[in-house]
Amino acid sequence: MRTKCVGLPGAFNGLVARAVRATGFEGAYVSGAAVSASFGVPDVGLLTLNEFCNVIEQVARASGLPVIADADTGFGEAEMTVRTVHEYSRAGAAGFHIEDQVFPKRCGHLDGKSLVPIDHMQEKVSRSAAARDDCSGGAFIVCARTDARSVEGLEPAIERAKAYIDAGADMIFPEGLPTEEDFHAFADAMKAYSERTFLLANMTEFGKTPLIPLDRFGELGYSCVIWPVSSLRTTMGAVTRLFEAIARDGTVEAELGAMQERKDLYALLGYEPGVEWRFPGR
Repeated sequence: MRTKCVGLPGAFNGLVARAVRATGFEGAYVSGAAVSASFGVPDVGLLTLNEFCNVIEQVARASGLPVIADADTGFGEAEMTVRTVHEYSRAGAAGFHIEDQVFPKRCGHLDGKSLVPIDHMQEKVSRSAAARDDCSGGAFIVCARTDARSVEGLEPAIERAKAYIDAGADMIFPEGLPTEEDFHAFADAMKAYSERTFLLANMTEFGKTPLIPLDRFGELGYSCVIWPVSSLRTTMGAVTRLFEAIARDGTVEAELGAMQERKDLYALLGYEPGVEWRFPGR
């Protein structure tokens, strides 16, 4: 059965968030991997809650869109996860996802991950759900990510997801699924267990998952799809080519055609020289 499937491109700052809105998307995503890389560090849980909230606020304000944000392992144990719900909601996020990896976490598409016990993750989800109700009247989305597919297999990932639903998760994020058949089987199992639960799919590049179109995820029963690091990878590919051209030629001329023109940047910013600029409202 086809469901409404919303695309959530990753935005790692306010300008990228404006581009998400300008191209017609209904929401945006803040990726821990992209935010960490933009700070010049790897995605191993090095950034603080406040640093994440700063980016979330940029993205939410600049886009005016609902934002789902990565919260890694919740920045600590259950008490810290509660604080994360409150701080993310205050920063403008519509929801977050936490994962069942042992800290320090790894990218979900790398091998060598370890998982926390199911009851440990259930406690985090349950406490997050209580914080959700407290800070937003239930509107904030608590999404539980499981990395179990690449560690224990598909059936254990499904069983973990069911346990997280029982603990109060609104949405489930199965990470690192290697085939479309796995996505289909996982969605069918979730639908049979709880029709009220939303599903999130990760469409990152160069990982374990093949490239699957948004419409196909809708057919499979997924509620939203994220492209977490695509904008950063594209940006850094262009930046690297630019710097190589300057180092080689002493001029930007070879890359000029690939640049966003001044008028287009101003249009994206909603800025007209000589006219007072107004900060975007929420």
